[in-house]
Amino acid sequence: WTAAERAEIANHADNGSWELIDRSAVPHGRALVRLIWVYKRKRNGSLKARLCVQGCAQIPGVDYEQTFCATMRATSLRTLASLAAQRGLSMRRWDFVAAYLQGELEQGEVVYCHPPPGYETIGPDGKTRICRVVKPIYGMAQAGRRWQRSLFPWLTSWGFVQSHSDPCVFSCERTTN
Repeated sequence: WTAAERAEIANHADNGSWELIDRSAVPHGRALVRLIWVYKRKRNGSLKARLCVQGCAQIPGVDYEQTFCATMRATSLRTLASLAAQRGLSMRRWDFVAAYLQGELEQGEVVYCHPPPGYETIGPDGKTRICRVVKPIYGMAQAGRRWQRSLFPWLTSWGFVQSHSDPCVFSCERTTN
C-alpha cells in the first residue's frame, strides 16, 4: 500500500493541493479537518490509495458555501444511447485521472487540515506543519462542484455545446474532409 500512497501524494504535490503552514497561521477558532486514507484493491489486482478530507467535519458557511453539482439525467443517457444505436454513432466517456483535484477553490474558501497520516512534516520550530488546502481534495463538500466549474468551460472552449435541457450533456459536431 505504500507505493499506492506515494502515488497519491505525488498527485497532490503535482497539483499543488495544499501548502504547509505553521499552526500559528491558522485563524483563531478555526477547526482542523482530518485527512484520511481510503484503500481499494481494483479488479485487476492493483492497489489504489486515495487521500480524502473528512468532509463531514467541514462547517457550512465557514469551510464552504455551495455544494450543488449537476448530474446527467437517466432519461438523457437512455435517449443518447438510443440515438447512437439508431444512427450507428459511437458514444464516448472520459475518465479523468484525479478529477476532483483539478478544480479551483473560490476566493475566500479556505480549509485547514492535519497533514496526511504517515506524511507529517516538522517545521523549523519542531512542531508539525498544517496543510492549508488551496485546491479541492476528495471528500470536500464542494469538490464536485469545483471540478464541474472547471470542466464545463474547458469543454465549451473545445467547441462542445451544452444542452439546454440537461446541463451535463454536451455535443460537438465535427465534419471530416
